[in-house]
Amino acid sequence: MRANVFPDGLSKRIVGGRTLYSPVVSVDLGGYKLVFVSGLLARNADGDIVGAGDMAAQIHQVGTNLKIALSSVGATLDDLVRTATYTTRIDEFFRHVDARHEYLGTSLPTSTTVEVTRLSHPDFMVEIEAMAVLAPPTA
Repeated sequence: MRANVFPDGLSKRIVGGRTLYSPVVSVDLGGYKLVFVSGLLARNADGDIVGAGDMAAQIHQVGTNLKIALSSVGATLDDLVRTATYTTRIDEFFRHVDARHEYLGTSLPTSTTVEVTRLSHPDFMVEIEAMAVLAPPTA
């Protein structure tokens, strides 16, 4: 069973009157729940860009958005198994490992980090997508 989730607290991307994507999709597989989180950017709930020019502020906002996305389906950062990070300034990104560690340090998911020329808006510096797995509840 598949569920598309639009969590309160995350901005909804609507262009031309159409929602562009589901920020969270969960799939139940024999009691296990796979959770896919779309690339999250440094947007607040109103859709405003947070921390233009400030990598640490953007990592914090993306981390906050990731917590919101996961909690919408009963998951936490500890349930993460994979992340993919896209950044426009990889050297600057790695200067803020402490900010990233605040969100991902305890779960230590597999991770890929890639430098890209540009994200969906020139003020964005980092985008993170993720996957989590929830085990079936124990009796």
